[in-house]
Amino acid sequence: MTLSPIDWAILSAYLAFLAYIMVKIGLGGAVSSESYLLDGRRLTLPAFVATTVSTWYGGILGVGEYSYNHGLSNWLVFGVPYYLAALLFAFLIAERARRSQLLTIPDQLDLAYGGRVAVGGALYVFVMTVPAVYVLMLGVLLNLLFGWSLPVGVVVATIVSTCYVLVGGFRSVVKTDWVQFSLMYLAFGVMAVVLLSEHGGLSFLRSHLPAEHFNWRGGKTAAYVISWYFIALAALVEPAFYQRCYAARSPRIARQGILVSVLFWLLFDFLTTTVGMYSRAILGDGINGVAAFPLLADRVLPPGLKGLFLVGLATTIQSTVDSYSHLAATTLGRDVLWRIRAVRRRFGEIPLSRYCLVASGLLAIGIALFSGSVVDIWHRLGSIGTPGLLLPLGLSYSKRLRFRPGWALVHLMVVPVVVGGWFLAQAGIQSPPFPLSIQPIFPGLMTSVVILALDHLTRSRNRAQEMEDSFHELH
Repeated sequence: MTLSPIDWAILSAYLAFLAYIMVKIGLGGAVSSESYLLDGRRLTLPAFVATTVSTWYGGILGVGEYSYNHGLSNWLVFGVPYYLAALLFAFLIAERARRSQLLTIPDQLDLAYGGRVAVGGALYVFVMTVPAVYVLMLGVLLNLLFGWSLPVGVVVATIVSTCYVLVGGFRSVVKTDWVQFSLMYLAFGVMAVVLLSEHGGLSFLRSHLPAEHFNWRGGKTAAYVISWYFIALAALVEPAFYQRCYAARSPRIARQGILVSVLFWLLFDFLTTTVGMYSRAILGDGINGVAAFPLLADRVLPPGLKGLFLVGLATTIQSTVDSYSHLAATTLGRDVLWRIRAVRRRFGEIPLSRYCLVASGLLAIGIALFSGSVVDIWHRLGSIGTPGLLLPLGLSYSKRLRFRPGWALVHLMVVPVVVGGWFLAQAGIQSPPFPLSIQPIFPGLMTSVVILALDHLTRSRNRAQEMEDSFHELH
């Protein structure tokens, strides 16, 4: 890409801002565990919305990839399903999570099922929050900017995006998210205005795009599109949502924050889908869709606006890298390793979380380089994590409906085996893409429901047997 001095100045100013945040928080002295994990539970509604919206929209190059390849279907795959799931979270879970006064999802699992299930759930949360897909996108962006190889770009992106988290934890995340939230909307708003003014509106898109780009399936099968409505249920077990609800000042702010965030996501999806379709119309076929947004900026934006857009892209991704890195680190450190007595004697929660931040970064680099597709990583991890945690965590708030501890543990072990087996079976099948043309998430969800049913059926039988035994004892 060709960048002017003013573009470089904008990029440099943003890096200077990150350095300032790291130094400022570092000079603030020691932080408590609650401050490091939840910023002292003091999120106001504006702060809640800024950090939630920016964190949950880190997959911007994946959105560019999908809208470039499939058009309007992007909104029905990465938009509508997630709005619906987020609304369910707002009305069913948000206030309950805040009232619980807990710190993490595994704390809730521990309260409902005990320590073994909490550790198993923590491993799920860790896998779901390792920011592999997001450091991959930043690596692609750095490759386009500087010509670095993808491995070098991914490594540098990981280091830059986690260094300030290492110092201040969630407080650093919230402070940077304010700026990142503003830049993401400014960048795509400016791009949309430039595209509309220079190329025209819907008539231009219809004359330059394949007809399937205006179809709800976008060239994909109906089953594939529908599968995302189930993958989107991951919002009900989304660690970033829980963390922000735990950190909100009140239960009311937790619920309202999610509801307001949905409106902002709706607006941003309109901008990104529009820009993604213009990228296909202007750049043509045959490019890597992951690079569609930055290549479009290089083609159509003048100096200054190009730098602004690239910073907006970077901040949209980075707001998720820093948050998920922090979540993965605290989950592995506090919710898994710190439960081991020998580890607890040697390390405090915060130092251990910082060591785990490095470990999660290394794992993210490995996964990112192994899989080159943003959407593929989302699809695989969502297909495993959603059915694995959805029922155990969602039902944990109900004493009558939730699993018994032993069955919850069985559930956590069996579901990933079933889903993983479905993915492995794909390797030996050319057509259809999966056994029986069924997406992997559906066998996972079905297995989850069957295990829950077996738990409740055996519970009923056990109760009947206990009543019969009691009757015989009395007589």
